[in-house]
Amino acid sequence: MTDWADQTEQRLLDAALAFAGEMGWSQAMVDRAARRVGLSRGETELLLPQGARDLAALLSRRHDARALATLSKIDASKLKIRERIARGVEARLEAAIEDEAALRRWAGFLALPTHMPLALRLVWESADHIWRWAGDTATDENHYSKRAILSGILISTLAVRLSSGPEAAAAELSARIDNVMAFEKWKAGLHPALAASAAAAALGRLRYR
Repeated sequence: MTDWADQTEQRLLDAALAFAGEMGWSQAMVDRAARRVGLSRGETELLLPQGARDLAALLSRRHDARALATLSKIDASKLKIRERIARGVEARLEAAIEDEAALRRWAGFLALPTHMPLALRLVWESADHIWRWAGDTATDENHYSKRAILSGILISTLAVRLSSGPEAAAAELSARIDNVMAFEKWKAGLHPALAASAAAAALGRLRYR
């Protein structure tokens, strides 16, 4: 049952990506994708009880897995910490851009106020994957502040990539890392709740760019 569910979720996501650019991230898109893969309404509701929200989470986690596959080929121990984070963000961004047409509608969907808690949870997961790949072992408040700050960097860099292209995104990433990489400043500075607020503001840029 688990294998069937996992495999069918991925087939459903593949179908959804073909329609999302035109239809947006919506229940109508979910229904059309389900028909494409031959699922009944009951089967679709079993797999995606929250409809498009569940599909949005599946896409984010697919991009995380794709980025980690790229990062697994890099020996993080040979890089300085700022280089590790830059590589992590770049890998995550390139993983997402492979689905650019659907990604634009996905980003707008998650930037809606009603979906922002889900968006922040997903970007936190992405930031956590990158920090763990980078070798982070912090268990105190730094564990949370690092992920909160990186969440903001991930969102703002994606927003710039979608609105202004890869060169502007690279410049944004470099500038953001320059602003926050001093670890002592991180340790004494931005509280996780304030960083989450900054991440939410960056999500607004995705919606209103």
